[in-house]
Amino acid sequence: MAAWVLRPLHRLKPFNRLQAILQHLKMSKHTDSTAEVLLEKRGGAGVITLNRPKILNAISFSMIQQIYSQVKTWEQDPETFLIIIKGTGGRAFCAGGDIRALADAGKVGDRLTQDLFRVEYTLNNTIGTCKKPYVALIDGITMGGGVGLSVHGHFRVATEKTLFAMPETSIGLFPDVGGGYFLPRLSGKIGYLLALTGFRLKGRDVLKAGIATHFVESDKLPALEEDLIALKSPSKENIADLLNSYHMKSKVDQEKEFVLDEHMEKINSLFSANTMEEIVKKLKQDGSPFAIKQLETINKMSPTSLKLTLRQLREGASMSLQEVLTMEYRLSQACMGGHDFYEGVRAVLIDKDHSPRWKPAALEEVSDEFVDNCFKPLGNNDLKL
Repeated sequence: MAAWVLRPLHRLKPFNRLQAILQHLKMSKHTDSTAEVLLEKRGGAGVITLNRPKILNAISFSMIQQIYSQVKTWEQDPETFLIIIKGTGGRAFCAGGDIRALADAGKVGDRLTQDLFRVEYTLNNTIGTCKKPYVALIDGITMGGGVGLSVHGHFRVATEKTLFAMPETSIGLFPDVGGGYFLPRLSGKIGYLLALTGFRLKGRDVLKAGIATHFVESDKLPALEEDLIALKSPSKENIADLLNSYHMKSKVDQEKEFVLDEHMEKINSLFSANTMEEIVKKLKQDGSPFAIKQLETINKMSPTSLKLTLRQLREGASMSLQEVLTMEYRLSQACMGGHDFYEGVRAVLIDKDHSPRWKPAALEEVSDEFVDNCFKPLGNNDLKL
């Protein structure tokens, strides 16, 4: 986890730490095939390849730093016209962040619990405000941190292999990386369902939910990438035209109904409640197989995470991306200083008993005062974008 960054930076202010990190990265560009992330210039395109296929391209602190530094460089380069990001191995775009390393760091008070979120959210914002067209090829598993690397960009290309989820409430976290921005902006209350239950969307449903902008068959992606690279001085419109042409030719699951279509009325009603207690009450009262299934899932999640997440989305619905990421940084630090994240990692990744003992164990025990404190500004430690 890039130990060279962590130790010498303890005494630096947050902004200066970020500058020191970036200065180091200018001296250590990775393009060899064994690197965690490959950063290449191909024609007029900057190509980012996540290269940890054995662990589903999970993103480390070092990778986040390198990608951030390179995107900023390409954004200023007049010879770079677009940025493409993809994963290797065929199974995943990116399955999320390296949360085990984060939990290990938190247990010993390592700065990683601050620095990782700070740099990752800064990268999410850089992608969301990028002046160059940004194309994410989200082929395979795309979860958590992988969503943050893709969803804020101009173009997100899903395939029949795409598997999208924001499963953070199951490990004592919340759907971060700008989840508070994009989730409440999805149709109806779909985003609230995805955020609170970790509901998984597959293939064309990722497009129909509004998370992807295009759908292209997986085996056509290499040809699409070559065609993108071959574009001469492309504009956003040229790129959109090319993506549309591939999208129109994709016939896989074309006639299939959106998986949530039949439940939309229920979702919009059930997840419109102001509190988690009300949502649970509505799910119980509804009693349909769909409602019972969501209730069973919610009952397994961290009560603290559920309350933080509901408020995150309700507030994020009217915030800018920058305001959302600043809010989420505050929440990340509350989670790092709490109990449930470490317990969630233990239950899912270490002991793998999938029986987390949440504290508090019930929604009613998570007070409004506690939730309010998690959203409070951090003074000089706040994320500044």
